[in-house]
Amino acid sequence: MATHPKAPKFKRVPRHVAIIMDGNGRWAKQRGLPRIEGHRKGTDSVRATVEAAGETGVEFLTLYAFSVENWSRPKAEVDTLMRLLQQFLRDEIAELNKHNVRLQAIGRLADLPAPVGAQLHETILATSRNTGLTLILALSYSGRIEIIEAVQSVIREIQLGHIDPAQIDETVLSRHLYTRYFPDPDLLIRTSGEMRLSNFLLWQLSYTELFITPTLWPDFRKPDFFDALRSYESRNRRYGRI
Repeated sequence: MATHPKAPKFKRVPRHVAIIMDGNGRWAKQRGLPRIEGHRKGTDSVRATVEAAGETGVEFLTLYAFSVENWSRPKAEVDTLMRLLQQFLRDEIAELNKHNVRLQAIGRLADLPAPVGAQLHETILATSRNTGLTLILALSYSGRIEIIEAVQSVIREIQLGHIDPAQIDETVLSRHLYTRYFPDPDLLIRTSGEMRLSNFLLWQLSYTELFITPTLWPDFRKPDFFDALRSYESRNRRYGRI
């Protein structure tokens, strides 16, 4: 991973940053390249962003890497994306350990091809003792499916007599989400200028600050991440209060 530019000092840093990494296809199209080249270039942005998050003291970084809807893309593109993911997970173990980054993943992980799932498990295990930034990859993820599965889990607990329906509240449901071990994001970054959530962390983003940048994901680097943190630093988070 690169080490420049050096991270500025921030008075207030979001504990958890989530990113919708958008614009890989458009980046490639603008250059007359196959779409997959945009995805390949986007891995450089992942490396730069992980390092920037670690340098600034962010504790959790969640990257929307692959959605449930993405499975409907052409098979050749999906297969190549899975190979890129497997390669990234394998090749980055040393760098993640070097930077004290712990890897985690959320989503319908059983949907991943067996070799990818095995490599994901290996990388998670290989970085499990790290105590710095927690990098969370959202893979085969759907915000709506996550909520449905959480409700189904709560119903099973009710049927087993472990939960009183009268006691169900936000805390109870949150304990059944994929993200139950992590705090809700404080800041959401979306690249490429699109103004939508794309079925990402629909429950968790209720009071998250949004930062939309026109920069396409393959061009996103440390200065862009720092710009997002400067914007967050200027926000007054009232959570519905005056």
